[in-house]
Amino acid sequence: MNMTQLENARKNIITEEMRQVASTEHLDPQQVMNLIADGRLVIPANKIHLKGNLKPIGIGRALTTKINANIGASPLDSDENYELRKLEISLKYGAHTVMDLSTGGDVDHCRLNLIHHSPAPLGTVPIYEMIIHRSVDELSYDDILKTCEKQAQQGVDFFTIHAGLLKEHIPLTRKRLAGIVSRGGSLLAHWMLNHNKQNPFYEVFNDICDIMRQYDVCFSLGDGLRPGCLADATDEAQIAELRTLGELTQRAWEKGCQVMVEGPGHVPYNQIEYNMKLQQEICKNAPFYVLGPLVTDVAPGYDHITSAIGATAAAYHGAAFLCYVTPREHLGLPTDDDVRQGVIAYRIAAHAADVALGIPGARDWDDQLSQARAELNWKKHLELAMDPDTARQMHDEKKLPDTNYCTMCGKDWCAVRITKELREKINS
Repeated sequence: MNMTQLENARKNIITEEMRQVASTEHLDPQQVMNLIADGRLVIPANKIHLKGNLKPIGIGRALTTKINANIGASPLDSDENYELRKLEISLKYGAHTVMDLSTGGDVDHCRLNLIHHSPAPLGTVPIYEMIIHRSVDELSYDDILKTCEKQAQQGVDFFTIHAGLLKEHIPLTRKRLAGIVSRGGSLLAHWMLNHNKQNPFYEVFNDICDIMRQYDVCFSLGDGLRPGCLADATDEAQIAELRTLGELTQRAWEKGCQVMVEGPGHVPYNQIEYNMKLQQEICKNAPFYVLGPLVTDVAPGYDHITSAIGATAAAYHGAAFLCYVTPREHLGLPTDDDVRQGVIAYRIAAHAADVALGIPGARDWDDQLSQARAELNWKKHLELAMDPDTARQMHDEKKLPDTNYCTMCGKDWCAVRITKELREKINS
């Protein structure tokens, strides 16, 4: 009765959560169970959150591509109600999961409130809470385990755990242009150098597994050495950490824990396919969770676009889970509208990849909207839009006397209207 989704699947037990995922994804429950048993699919569903309002989802390459929205307060900007608003917007516009990355305010109460209000799986980076009330140098093994257990008891569905960045990897970053850009990675590198010890998360990894297994919290093995600019992509440090993540994936599986693996942030377009395939090889097809990747560094304010380009390629070549980037990436804490733009950009990226991959049913939506457009059925056209509110606002800005055309061409020049009339003549 206390088994994880992975342990159930290995014993040929189809859980209710597996059935729900199978129904949503139009798959057979046996297929879902087999993919989980192989480690190629996860259902991030903490047993505590399942008792509340959680609606389980599946993440894996055989399913539709999923997207995550990051929210959370910072030390300079903390408003719990505003984070709830961001949660609401994330879910309204189609995020499948949400991560609370709060580093300011009452992070404990904020997290509980988000879990209570979120029907979507919620993830955290436990090290953030660990160092809010102490310096990173004071971090102990006991602090790590107590914080992980507390957050698991609260109902967090997946943890980013930066256990793959080892002490011997740090010198490999000397030649980097941007160095270590991961918050968790930089904090742990600081701890290791100051204490002259191995990564404490690596040292107590088995104990973390035991805690996560008890509540079925899914691992999201963090990439503390992800590249923070194009110049650092696919370098020796990134690959060295990835090989350790492959080892940790196997260890977590042996402990009965579900595993996702996090991937790079800034990668030139021509290196994306290689990065995706290398992860699949090293981590034995565990679901890959990528931030972007951003394919250029020169577009602050538009990084939701630069990263969505990379995200489409990443999903096409093997990523199963995309972490959104907002327009304010590298510039500041995202607003609620930044969250909306980031979610929509990534829904487009994920859907484009699913269509290209031939995921069953993915293109049906496109064909339905195209048919409505060809019929000049504006009502259905706007209803089927990925963001109906924005589409309707743009269409309705000019009050037209006739609905058989738009302001792009006008009535006499409207090719869609002319084609519709031609078809009516041909068919008469």
